[in-house]
Amino acid sequence: MDTIRYQLADGIATLTFDEPGSPVNTMGAQWQHDMGAAVQQVLADQGAIRGIVLASAKSTFFAGADLKGVLRLQPQDAARVFREIEQVKKNFRMLETLGKPVVACLNGSALGGGWEIALVAHHRVAVDDAKIQLGLPEITLGLIPGASGITKMTRLLGLQDAQPFILESRLFSPREGLELGLVHELVDDASALRERALAWIAAHPQVQQPWDAKDYRMPGGPPGSPKIAAMLAVAPAALQQKTRGLYPAPEAALAAMVEGAQVDFDTALRIESRYLARLIVSPVARNMINTFFFDLNAVRSGKSRPATGTQKWRPHKVGILGAGMMGAGIAHAQASRGIATVLKDVSLARAQAGKSASARITQARVDQGRMSAQAQAELLARIVPTEAARDLEGCDLIIEAVFENRDLKARVTREAESLLAPGGIFASNTSTLPITGLAQASARPQHFVGIHFFSPVEKMKLVEIVRGHATDDHTVARAFDYVQALGKLPIVVNDGRGFFTSRVFGTFVMEGAAMIGEGLPAAVVEQAGLQAGMPVGPLAVLDETALSLAVHVLDQTRADARAEGGTYIATPGELLVERMVKEFDRNGRAAGGGFYEYPQEAGARKFLWPELPKIFGRPDPVWELQDLKDRLLYRQSVETARCLAEGVLTSVHDANIGSIFGIGFPGWTGGAMQFIYGTGVDAFLRRARELAAKYGPGFDVAPEVVDAIRRHEPRW
Repeated sequence: MDTIRYQLADGIATLTFDEPGSPVNTMGAQWQHDMGAAVQQVLADQGAIRGIVLASAKSTFFAGADLKGVLRLQPQDAARVFREIEQVKKNFRMLETLGKPVVACLNGSALGGGWEIALVAHHRVAVDDAKIQLGLPEITLGLIPGASGITKMTRLLGLQDAQPFILESRLFSPREGLELGLVHELVDDASALRERALAWIAAHPQVQQPWDAKDYRMPGGPPGSPKIAAMLAVAPAALQQKTRGLYPAPEAALAAMVEGAQVDFDTALRIESRYLARLIVSPVARNMINTFFFDLNAVRSGKSRPATGTQKWRPHKVGILGAGMMGAGIAHAQASRGIATVLKDVSLARAQAGKSASARITQARVDQGRMSAQAQAELLARIVPTEAARDLEGCDLIIEAVFENRDLKARVTREAESLLAPGGIFASNTSTLPITGLAQASARPQHFVGIHFFSPVEKMKLVEIVRGHATDDHTVARAFDYVQALGKLPIVVNDGRGFFTSRVFGTFVMEGAAMIGEGLPAAVVEQAGLQAGMPVGPLAVLDETALSLAVHVLDQTRADARAEGGTYIATPGELLVERMVKEFDRNGRAAGGGFYEYPQEAGARKFLWPELPKIFGRPDPVWELQDLKDRLLYRQSVETARCLAEGVLTSVHDANIGSIFGIGFPGWTGGAMQFIYGTGVDAFLRRARELAAKYGPGFDVAPEVVDAIRRHEPRW
């Protein structure tokens, strides 16, 4: 056996998982074969066996499925997958019904298939370490737990209490598992695991799983009990509202839970296998595995960080220029991670107002019991509000987060840059202005970088690092490390107007605005965005980000084009937004109204501005909803591919992670580039040509862009 070491000594059969050449154990084809062989050896030796121990030679217990293998599956492989997963479960059942006590020694994380292996055991002993994660994350990858996880967790916790751990992929620590009854014993150190396992085996020579007992009753009641039946009556509708029918895995998991709860245990296992076999070869699963596992791990592991040979960098003191919403949010993010922060504005009162935003956020956490008063006080003490530039002296990093005005940014850069500590770097939090141009105000443009946070900073995980033409690798690497020190996801892009995220985001909202200009009902436009999987419709997003800001960016773009001797041709959407602002004084939510009205009465909900159909509407408008959904998604993907072709983006993983976590591109697609690959490059290009013929050059895919798409296509 290549991936499992089998040892029988003193009546204890030990199965040690140890996949060669891999930092973790996975359920690959070789492991499946070896598990079958190990079980057969156990059956042959059962007369000499008093107990069985499941252990790992890795730093973690077991990582789950071989996801690279999953990505290579085709629809015709579903029947084979069903047979293979049924054989895995048969092996599991042989161990747990042998009549011998089985103990899992959880020395580290056990996720997905790893937790399902742990569930084979009658007794689970884990190291009491809060960093260890246990549970079933399959839903986040477009899959369901299919190696008995749904069936067993439902029978252990009940139909209602199991839902967060199956449908929402909620993970838990060993101590939380102990409180749930999913882990039975904790030890302080991995060296004590085997001793406790042997002691439990000695004390429990006769065992069976709870669901195999004749008197077993499902916790909370079966599907037909009044309380559970009432919950199940609304659960599918609630799930549909949440997923909009775009994510098949949660629906399949709920069905497997409920159907499995109405039949015997072994039949429930087969139901679970059938749902998994269908899902595992689906495009959505492939998209989500590609992005939420491989691309996300590429970002987290620093694949986009320049290889400078330097160690991870963590600033001790960071200055923030501007205490508005963004500056205050950055200050809070830093203080939350133990970084001393100087928050400067033009007056002490404004700087203190910025700090008070952190007080509000932390007070809510204190009130909810998620933070102690002492921790709150320590966090707030790290933020020093000031109006004096001299207080920035000695900062390792200074970030300007002032208004999107080139002259203002240049002024604050010149004022503060000289106060940096030796080797310190300066950053701009601009969302649109090219970094190379802003760096002209810097005495050291090689140490000037863009660090683009997203609003609200405390909730948004993505940060876009923008390399100017003069920015050196050392500075980019430090910016990358700083973002990771905040617990956020950094992507690295090259300079250009709007960089990547703002540029692509602009195509989404302006395509929605263009639809209004074509006379389509605003409600239809918003629904098209939601049904495509965007978190918010394009008009609502425009209101939140401010129509006036979009017009300001348009004016700046025109001015820059004139300065370069050219002319900028505004898109139909941009022209419509310009009319909204300059002709009708509709500037966005903060200014009182934009595409929506925002009543001030308590409890009143926003509603679409009634004048929209009068101004822009057309009699008897005609539309195809699929066209509208495709326009919103294809327009963003085409622009992302253009960024890749132009070198603004240099990797597909940054494109996918940036589009999902930065601008809300639908997760079911796997991101803006994976949407192309998941659709199929040829099929995508055909549909893009159709859209270009009907709706304009925004959907044109030039030959050099096609070349970039094909050149970066992932191979599995």
